[in-house]
Amino acid sequence: MAAHPLRWALMTELAGSDRRVRELVAAVGEPQNLVSYHLRLLRSAGLVVARRSTFDGRDTYYHLDLSRCATAFGDAATALHPNLAPVRRAWPNGSSVLFLCTGNSARSPMAEALLRHRAHDVDVASAGSHPAPRMNPHAVRVLREDYDIDLGPRTPRSLDALRGRRFDHVITLCDKVREVPRDHGAAVTTHWSLPDPSGAAYPEFRRVAKDIDTRLEFLSP
Repeated sequence: MAAHPLRWALMTELAGSDRRVRELVAAVGEPQNLVSYHLRLLRSAGLVVARRSTFDGRDTYYHLDLSRCATAFGDAATALHPNLAPVRRAWPNGSSVLFLCTGNSARSPMAEALLRHRAHDVDVASAGSHPAPRMNPHAVRVLREDYDIDLGPRTPRSLDALRGRRFDHVITLCDKVREVPRDHGAAVTTHWSLPDPSGAAYPEFRRVAKDIDTRLEFLSP
């Protein structure tokens, strides 16, 4: 499935960031109907997942199913040679990552806490374009119950509070935030199209937190 040149090109694009069809069309230089056809095949194989944008319902974001890809490619490597196990790279000393969403009350603080829990030597921060007045209690609860992380007395932070700070990686978790152009300097920018769980019940927070944690597991230094 992945060996087809166009499908490999599409997966390579999606390895860097979640993309819409028109962005993939521009990136690979192929007609939209052909790109859509191969995306459909990748989805049927379980390697790519689609999700409707929460900012503009006419848009659909595509992303790699990282766990499925890791298993599939790992199995293929093992079938070729038993010692071809994937090797994870360590984060360089002094690396810094910024997570952005709208309210900084659920998705981005969960991502900040989960990455800090995984990589103690990485400078991690999060912020919101329009910070909420307080942290969402479901976000606090899911970190405490599922990941044994205590956020403590944290309040949502505005992006303006980080003005002047430079980051190596900036990851947007909200379709709305991504659509507003911002200058992040030399930072590597990535988009993860995640639904806003704020108005949903607790199980949705668990699902979003699991999605974030899976993406962090495969986040490239």
